[in-house]
Amino acid sequence: MMILFSLALFALAICVVLLLPFLLGTGLYRQYSGVRVVTCPENHRQVAVNFDAMRAAQTAVAGDPSLRIAGCSRWPERLGCGQQCIPQALETGLYSEEEVLPRSGPIFHLPVLLAAFAAWVLGAIWHSQYLFRAEWRQALGLSRVELHGLGWQLTPHLLTLGAPLLFAYAVAMVLAWIGKHGPILGTVVSILMWAGFVLSLFAFTGLTGVSRELLRLELGYTFIAAIVIGFTIGELHGKFKRTHRVVTHEDSEQLDKAS
Repeated sequence: MMILFSLALFALAICVVLLLPFLLGTGLYRQYSGVRVVTCPENHRQVAVNFDAMRAAQTAVAGDPSLRIAGCSRWPERLGCGQQCIPQALETGLYSEEEVLPRSGPIFHLPVLLAAFAAWVLGAIWHSQYLFRAEWRQALGLSRVELHGLGWQLTPHLLTLGAPLLFAYAVAMVLAWIGKHGPILGTVVSILMWAGFVLSLFAFTGLTGVSRELLRLELGYTFIAAIVIGFTIGELHGKFKRTHRVVTHEDSEQLDKAS
């Protein structure tokens, strides 16, 4: 039993280690991408510039970003200028006809908690006497007394609660980075992440010491749980996101007049 929990935590740790740098890098890329309107230090007129976002993101992960202009509306005539507008461009917000919610979007905690709870309830039913408790107990090689004693231990319960919660937050982070939601997209993302977890287990551990019957039971449960988590988060996050009002320049002007 503990071998299975250890393998599950190991897979989650691998995916978190791989996921966090990816999300950090993409967040930095979005931070330095896009068009900015600045006043050119040479002719004192407004020009549109954009950073080399990939270079800025790669260097920002390691420390201070290395910034350089990758495009300017005065180019190619003034290509090779001193790029003295970089400090101004860094302080200037992205140019847009209207201010909208950022593409990465927020992570709403209630859908994540509901999805994790639904997966936990599914696990309780899956491993209950009404479904696969007998097969699960035999696959683990536990007697009825040992299984009863396991139910009074705190660690297994914490793991069965923590694993779906971590997975649900990982799915929510990916959907927030994509900037789109929906039950179908959430389900697809969740299944792909589940497949990544399974492949990580096979690649790094070989699942030694785990019987085929136990592997079949747990893969079946985790696959269905992944579908439940992805569907729930995709559906509820989309509804929560639509409740956030988009603020436009017209709204800002009305606020300025009111003040």
